[in-house]
Amino acid sequence: MLPRCATRVCNVFVLVLCLSTAEDFDWTKSDRGSFYYGTFPTGFSWGAGSSAYQTEGAWDKDGKGLSIWDVFCHKKGRIYQNETGDSSCEGYYKVKDDISLIKELKLNHYRFSISWPRILPTGIKSDHVNEKGIKYYDILLDQLLENNITPIVTLYHWDLPQVLQEKYGGWQNISMVNYFNEFANLCFERFGNRVKYWITFNNPWVMAVEGHETGEHAPGLKLRGTGAYRAAHHIIKAHAKVWHTYDTQWRSKQKGMVGISLSGDWGEPVDITNQKDIEAAERYVQFYMGWFATPIFHGDYPQVMKDFIGKKSSQQGLGTSRLPTFSSQEKSYIKGTCDFLGVGHFTTRYITQKTYPAGRISTYFTDRDLAELVDPSWPDPGSEWLYSVPWGFRRLLNFVKSQYGNPMIYITENGVSEKMMCTELCDEWRIQYLKSYINEMLKAIRDGVNVKGYTAWSLLDKFEWDEGYSERFGLYYVDFRNKNKPRYPKASVQFYKRIISSNGFPNQREVENWKRKAMETCSSSNQLLAADPLTSHMEMVTEIVVPTVCTLCILLSAVFLMFLLRRRN
Repeated sequence: MLPRCATRVCNVFVLVLCLSTAEDFDWTKSDRGSFYYGTFPTGFSWGAGSSAYQTEGAWDKDGKGLSIWDVFCHKKGRIYQNETGDSSCEGYYKVKDDISLIKELKLNHYRFSISWPRILPTGIKSDHVNEKGIKYYDILLDQLLENNITPIVTLYHWDLPQVLQEKYGGWQNISMVNYFNEFANLCFERFGNRVKYWITFNNPWVMAVEGHETGEHAPGLKLRGTGAYRAAHHIIKAHAKVWHTYDTQWRSKQKGMVGISLSGDWGEPVDITNQKDIEAAERYVQFYMGWFATPIFHGDYPQVMKDFIGKKSSQQGLGTSRLPTFSSQEKSYIKGTCDFLGVGHFTTRYITQKTYPAGRISTYFTDRDLAELVDPSWPDPGSEWLYSVPWGFRRLLNFVKSQYGNPMIYITENGVSEKMMCTELCDEWRIQYLKSYINEMLKAIRDGVNVKGYTAWSLLDKFEWDEGYSERFGLYYVDFRNKNKPRYPKASVQFYKRIISSNGFPNQREVENWKRKAMETCSSSNQLLAADPLTSHMEMVTEIVVPTVCTLCILLSAVFLMFLLRRRN
């Protein structure tokens, strides 16, 4: 598939940077370098990831409660083609199958999330603990460890119990801090003897902005200019509380670590000689990753967020800033609550200054006073937001090193989608993406960035939130038309497997050979998969059409027999 180069100018807006405690990042370095052949440090961990709502299915089975995503997806018009995650990959029933795929890839770790409402159907421990839900995760953890695969467990990947949303307003309400801590504590109690890497939240930026500002994600709130900031404030407090709970009650016994997974696109100044563009790019990164990372590492929001949101709030005639504040006690409580930082990264934007006049309603986007641009030459294989810009990855990782004291980093999400209705296992564009991005990560490690592991996103094709099943991120293709949801390896499986076995890129000839062999294996399996729609069609004929025709024949025969009997009489 040839990458489509579309000229897209995204007028999206973001905020600022600069902490007196942080080392400045050198925005004038423009070295994007050539490919580097070399290997990763000994013990570097390779993995792949998933999340509960996107893969498990079994949305109402074995005592599971409703999540905000169950309810959101069942409302018409919210999701592409009104699709849902009700069954998705049926991962709930296919633990052994999926672990065999993980073994096939020779992964060191597997990242997955625990569904809060599967364990606590109402979200509240005193109401009911669902032991069947506990058992599912027990089986998954035990089988991973039996196969020497390290679990990295996310406590919250966006599926809040619906009862907490309806009763309290979800993350708009401070009470979520205690309810989330109670859920996390239960997970530590039941699973902590087998889990050494805990992630509190996955990409809270999306939770806050798309869940509470634009309404594109569950719970679908459009509280512009306030909702995202309030949700984020409570999420940061909840993260800190869970870290302290683990630190005081479980760390000495279980010897594990607690971190958070923050996603961030890189923002590159359009003109690196223009101070306004440099400042706008700083704001972009700080309003994205810095929004959460800066309180966790330094105790408070980025100064540029406080300045810009405060100024816009004042221009609106508001007495206080729309950005909430932490008390001095809260700042010290939050600061340092991160044993490792999970970094999710997919793409990059060019950033330029754009001043938005203070209107009656300001939003998260207009608060930033910037515009996002893309280069039409950047490859764009699938998602409209995801362009392949590998050099941005190294820059983001170096930014984290300079801003936050070079923390221990695990890459928790990195990958690329494709958008196609037909079957395609020869995912050459994904091979190129993985090769380029992993190489930039290797360069960042050579720069001194403390990256300990990499998680390809994702193991399987799965439910992609508001895009339904129209986008595929998986290393393994899932046939969603087939009720058994069979998995098929894409060419990228073979390529990624060879990176893992070599712990990097040994030399040019070998790496080029990997790609050639991967493409050869996928073309033969592609032919097998091309026949699969026929199989699905035959299943439909066998299971639906044949019984229906037989029933109609019996009914017609009965009517005909009655007609004959009446004529005789």
